[in-house]
Amino acid sequence: YRALLDTLELSDSRLTLQLQGNITRVKINELKPLKPRFEVPDVHSVFGYICLDDNGLVLSLGVESQRLIVSARPFRLDIMEGPEVLLSLNSRGLLAFEHLRLRGGKDKEEDGLWEETFKSHTDSKPNGPTAVSLDFSLPGVEHVYGIPEHADNLKLKTTDGGEPYRLYNLDVFQYELYNPMALYGAVPVMLAHNTQRTMGIFWLNAAETWVDISSNTGSSETPQTDVRWISESGIIDVFIMLGPKPSDVFTQYASLTGTQSFPPLTGLAYHQCRWNYNDQDDVKAVDEGFDQHDIPCDFIWLDIEHTDGKRYFTWDPHKFPQPKDMLQGIKDKRRKMVAIVDPHIKVDSGYKIHNEIRDKNFYVKNKDGGDYEGWCWPGNSGYPDFTNPEMRAWWASMFAYDQYEGSMENLYTWNDMNEPSVFNGPEVTMHKDAMHGHWEHRDVHNLYGLYHRATAEGQIQRSGGTERPFVLTRAFFAGSQRYGAVWTGDNAAEWDHLKISVPMCLSLGLVGISLCGADVGGFFKSPSAELLVRWYQTGAYQPFFRAHAHLDTPRREPWLFGPENTALIREAIRQRYALLPYWYQQFYQAHKTGQPVMRALWVEYPKDTATFTIDDEFLIGRDLLVHTVTEEGARGVTAYLPGLGEVWYDVHTFQKHNGAQNLYIPVTMSSIPVFQRGGSIIPRKVRVRRSSECMENDPYTLFVALSPQRVAEGELYIDDGHTFNFQTKKEFIHRGLSFVNNVLTSKYTSVDFEFDASMSVLTLRKPGMNAGADWAVVLL
Repeated sequence: YRALLDTLELSDSRLTLQLQGNITRVKINELKPLKPRFEVPDVHSVFGYICLDDNGLVLSLGVESQRLIVSARPFRLDIMEGPEVLLSLNSRGLLAFEHLRLRGGKDKEEDGLWEETFKSHTDSKPNGPTAVSLDFSLPGVEHVYGIPEHADNLKLKTTDGGEPYRLYNLDVFQYELYNPMALYGAVPVMLAHNTQRTMGIFWLNAAETWVDISSNTGSSETPQTDVRWISESGIIDVFIMLGPKPSDVFTQYASLTGTQSFPPLTGLAYHQCRWNYNDQDDVKAVDEGFDQHDIPCDFIWLDIEHTDGKRYFTWDPHKFPQPKDMLQGIKDKRRKMVAIVDPHIKVDSGYKIHNEIRDKNFYVKNKDGGDYEGWCWPGNSGYPDFTNPEMRAWWASMFAYDQYEGSMENLYTWNDMNEPSVFNGPEVTMHKDAMHGHWEHRDVHNLYGLYHRATAEGQIQRSGGTERPFVLTRAFFAGSQRYGAVWTGDNAAEWDHLKISVPMCLSLGLVGISLCGADVGGFFKSPSAELLVRWYQTGAYQPFFRAHAHLDTPRREPWLFGPENTALIREAIRQRYALLPYWYQQFYQAHKTGQPVMRALWVEYPKDTATFTIDDEFLIGRDLLVHTVTEEGARGVTAYLPGLGEVWYDVHTFQKHNGAQNLYIPVTMSSIPVFQRGGSIIPRKVRVRRSSECMENDPYTLFVALSPQRVAEGELYIDDGHTFNFQTKKEFIHRGLSFVNNVLTSKYTSVDFEFDASMSVLTLRKPGMNAGADWAVVLL
């Protein structure tokens, strides 16, 4: 390929370059395609020329020392800073663009170009081969991350001699670990990091995508990582985010796809789920069990068996005859409920939802123009075409209280099986030649899981636009963070699955999805008491905290493993509730800035190479370091405490440790190793009650950790916990807190204190100050 420089212009064809604020966009499409090629709905920006000659083009990137050089023959693009190449496109000449063509001629006989079979399935491939590919070279880079979802380490492996990483949303039964196979979600974003810089590559394509990674690590040359992206259809549309700091890349990506939605406070508390709670009496017994055992809980969840014959938006008339009575009983305890609504609809002429979708012509079509049908939980099912905005608007309207019979304001939603899952389809998903309007399913496949947005919009609309939604989705794409939570799907009650939950959530955080978690206890199989306790201790320090279990597993509510284990699980959940003010302000920041909540250590310590491959511990925000116990029979763990000159305090004993060391920590079954960074102030609510809502008016306790290096600083964020008033009416309190020269500040008041010399802990009891007022505490 060569670049025709005299034709370079801002348009939707040829090679388009757009440069803005440390983001470079490169878009490659056919000049005159036989028919339009799918483009994922996008974002626009502008650029300015510097110079142009016969051999190439040099563009300024808006930062003085940065230049973009386009070489004409062969086509190549280099992004420079001073004399250094930061990133090159097509330096290995792997750009490939299969132009749309007419069937016939020399292609006619080539196997698989115009029709492909997979087991008993046939893909008609009416447009023939339409793949696109491009390579990227990253000089000086040895560590790349991202491209979730994979059950693998945080640092991506090279794929030389093996399978590439695959991005193709699939309902995978009992997925394998440490494997590049496709899972439920796909975010085509990769981060590259070294001690000098962090960069990102966002490959905006929703078709099946493969990512090959190779590296010269181990040779005597300058390290370099080469990445090749290959997608089955669409165009090449890539955003290069130049950082240079990790926080800059997060901000740059958020400017393209949005930030994490700000969940209601209750969504950050503990969720109790299984497939399935049998009936209303069962729900009542589980709800009462939490109170009897003094364990906090905010949500009880209902899986598919709560419906009338897997007809979503309905209730089983025998098992759940009075859903509003059940919801009111839960509401009286100041708790909430989630019910599942899957995006496959039972084909049944007696079912209102099916009839309306069919009558409005809102179903995905098969290649012959009829409604696409496949097998899922209800049996024969239709699949709503969520790429159609009219379908999304109609779906949202179904969550209105007068449409969704039996629903109340404390009922929220779980969208599962939205890869989409088709039990009798190829790889348990939809045929690629199914049609969404003018577009084939192959073009939009990974985008389908983004449309839980219609459910979130429905929850907002039912409240007249005042209440924040809470939606959990299994499938996801770039931008899914704007609409709710995700989880890591159908894991298993095995120690390795507990371990892998940490890098899986860290990878999601790097690409904007902060509200993530794993099924506590494992979905398949049955955990030992030890594994269950350790999983609660880990889940209590991950963003989305839900226990879930398969239909065929024995019951495992937290009090069913004997009083000792009940006490251990209670303590883990209580630690979560005490920290809810800190979690909540971290999600406020994520919503405002795009920074991840659960962070890889290298995000905060980007020059410390010891952190670059760590994925068995993590930070919550900047100030809490967590290294939970994930080994069976463990007597101790070794945690790396980052930061030369930093000090870290054990949050349970207040013991002080220096940074930049590996610390061996002896553990018992009650141990959850967590450390607070010196120089920080963290708010807690130490009066834990049965739900987060019950704690609303309780006082805050500030934990001040001092540092010889810096002033102790923190913040306190408070709003009503559930509406958009923080945005629309600016109704919130956001205080900066600092401790300087023995004065704890937000303005002047003095209070009594106690000093425990043996622990170096100073306690101020009941100062009686309003969290929203200015005050200062002076220690003389």
